[in-house]
Formats: sequence, C-alpha cells, structure tokens
Amino acid sequence: MRAVTVVPLQKDSVDLTELREPPESDGPVLVQTRAVGVCGTDLEIISGEYGWAPPGEDRLAIGHESLGQVLEAPDGAGVAPGDLVVAIVRRPDPVPCPNCAIGEWDMCRNGRYTEWGIKEHHGYARERYRITPDFLVKVDAALGNLGVLLEPTTVVAKAWDHIERIGRRSEWKPQTVLVTGAGPIGLLAALLGVQRGLEVHVLDQVTEGLKPDLVSALGAHYHHGAVADIGVEPDVVIECTGVGPLIFDVMDHAGANGIVCLTGVSSGGRDISVDVGMLNRRLVLENDVVFGSVNANRRHYEAGAEALAGADQQWLGRLISRSVPLDRWHEAYTRQPTDVKVVLQFDEGAPA
Repeated sequence: MRAVTVVPLQKDSVDLTELREPPESDGPVLVQTRAVGVCGTDLEIISGEYGWAPPGEDRLAIGHESLGQVLEAPDGAGVAPGDLVVAIVRRPDPVPCPNCAIGEWDMCRNGRYTEWGIKEHHGYARERYRITPDFLVKVDAALGNLGVLLEPTTVVAKAWDHIERIGRRSEWKPQTVLVTGAGPIGLLAALLGVQRGLEVHVLDQVTEGLKPDLVSALGAHYHHGAVADIGVEPDVVIECTGVGPLIFDVMDHAGANGIVCLTGVSSGGRDISVDVGMLNRRLVLENDVVFGSVNANRRHYEAGAEALAGADQQWLGRLISRSVPLDRWHEAYTRQPTDVKVVLQFDEGAPA
C-alpha cells in the first residue's frame, strides 16, 4: 500500500513509498484512511529535526491528524464498518507511569510513550492501518471529511480542560479570552471559547484575508499589532505561536488571577531581554498561572468531537484552505502564504 514516509533525521527524505500491510498485531479493527491533516510537526520531521522509525525499520510513515473509515471490526468493538473514525496519536508507555496507568498518557512522566506518525510507530499517512478500538474515536457522520480537524481540536480541548480545572482554585467567572496566533490551533481555540459564551479576542500579524474573516465569522474580535493595543486584560490567554517575546508579553498583560496556557513550541536559539523580577512580582501578587499543554487523551478527543459536531460546518470547511490529492502529495508539504489547514486527501471520491 502507498504511504508518505521519511527516513527520520534525514532531511528531505520524504517520499510516497510502498509499505507493507498493517500487521494484525496492531489491532483487530481495519481502517481505510480518507484524509490526513498536515501540521508543523510533519514539516519538522520532514526537515530532519526529529522523528523515530519503528524498531527494526528504516522509514517512518508520518501523519498524525487522521480521518478514516472502518473496513473491518469485531463484534463489541464499539465501531462498525462504515463508521468515520479518528485515531488517537499517543500510546501509553509499557511500564506504565502513574499517569499512563489511568489513561492520562498525555501527561506521561517517563517519556516511554509512542506516538503514531512521530515516535516509533507508523502514522496514518498510509492507505490502511489496524488499531485497537480503545484508541479510535467515532466522529459525527455529518461532518464528512471535516472530521480530519479533530486531532488539532483535541489540543485546545485539553487546553480548555486544564484552564477550567485551574480556574476552580477560586471563585472564577472568566469573561475575556485572548488567543495569540490565527493558525488552525488558534482558530479552534477561539471556536471553543465562543462556544463557552466568552468574549474572544484573536491576535495575529496578517491584516486581511481568510484569518480575519474566520475570526469575524465566529463573532470574535480580530487584532494585529501589540498586545498592549488590544485594550483588554484577558482572564484567559491561549498562546499558540511559540514566539518568545510574545509569550512574555501576554504574561505581562493578563488580568488578575489570569491563566496563560502555552500551546506553541518555541524554536529556541534567540535571546530576549526580560525584566524577570517585575514579571515575577506581577505573577505572584496577582495569583497568575502560566502552564504548558501538549497532546491529548481520550477524554479530550471526545470533547473535541462534540465541539466539532456543534460547530458551523461552513466555518469549519473554510479552515481547510487546501485539499491535495494523494497523487500530488508533495504539494501538501510545501507551505503557501495563504495556508491555514492543508489536508492530504487519500479518498479522492469522498465528499468533503
């Protein structure tokens, strides 16, 4: 079967190759891939920055943002042939650590987890895969290929889950949210904020085009420029860019008892000047919290699926700025200035 694979840590080794059929040891459910989303992680793996092949193999099938259709499933699996499904990315470590042991593998403490398409197991950018049913999540059939947005939605579903848990430390009734970055993660974070009935502000540097339009269509407020110019001290900040100066800027401008969630990963290698003493004073005296969040567990996949099912499908469809057929696969991994979310389409005849 065809698969998009790389030699991990070897730059520009990406290719459409033949891969063996998925082994039955991977699970009793056989899934046909319909679509795979492309994100920065895929591009970093392609550039040779990281990635781990399965044990004993040279190449890794990439792709962790999946949408598939069940071909075979045993009785009692919770899914049936024809169901649209999304596969969970991370698997708990075999030890397991205390968090993996209770299904919170996104909070693994010893790093021995595997991630399909990233770390030590083939991903979903292949025509078929096998899986155990406990790592599959059904999506609303009405979503069609928009279900491919579930994995990135889980990132912000987890962020909101942890924000709300932290908020319960006190009498907390948030009203305003600032999301920095209007890429797919930022826009989906804004969507979940609007669904919670909050006043949502989104900060990005583009001044026109699809991103501002998508924010406005949500009923949220779009800004560009400096955080200080927005005119609000947000109760919640979800930082989705990983830009160092911006991270400290939002920490400095959050409201009292503010919660700042960092979801963007910084590249490093750049020094910036920060008044650490003043920042520390503000965080302490205003009881602010800053925390990082990555990956997701099953609870977050289910919450993300519910959020997508309740969203405007026309709006979700606009998030997918390019849908690329498999025979032109290389175009999916070449960034274009107008990209928001790019999807590699395996099932070209399936409705969007």
